[in-house]
Amino acid sequence: MLKNLSYKDPQIEKQINSLVGEEFSLMKKLKLKGAGSRKLYIKKCDNEIYDLLRNDYELSVCNIEIRPKGIIIYIKSNLETYGLIIPYYKLVIFKVGDEDYTINADTNFLKIRIKSRSDHGFMKKINSQKANYLSDKNPR
Repeated sequence: MLKNLSYKDPQIEKQINSLVGEEFSLMKKLKLKGAGSRKLYIKKCDNEIYDLLRNDYELSVCNIEIRPKGIIIYIKSNLETYGLIIPYYKLVIFKVGDEDYTINADTNFLKIRIKSRSDHGFMKKINSQKANYLSDKNPR
């Protein structure tokens, strides 16, 4: 689900919280050693996201926030902030080569470039949070 998050809208906030959960508390963020990524460079994206980014003359960047039940990918374009809200059950992450990751959810996808070791660790943290959430959700 791609939403414009530039302006505070209680209905959109309620939708986001129901899909991916509320933002982590400060103590939980400290336990996780951070719940947000640094700037990640977008190499490729689907048409819906491309239409947002094509009118912006700056580098296409995004950052990711981990939530209890999913992630939000924040994309800035033309002074507007958009959020790609992805619950864990729809999230698929592939590592392509040494520096690229592809993030898929429904019809949306992003291919991002990562160069630092800490960003690779952040992607592993997303996968472990996803695994923990899905294993707690479906006990055997």
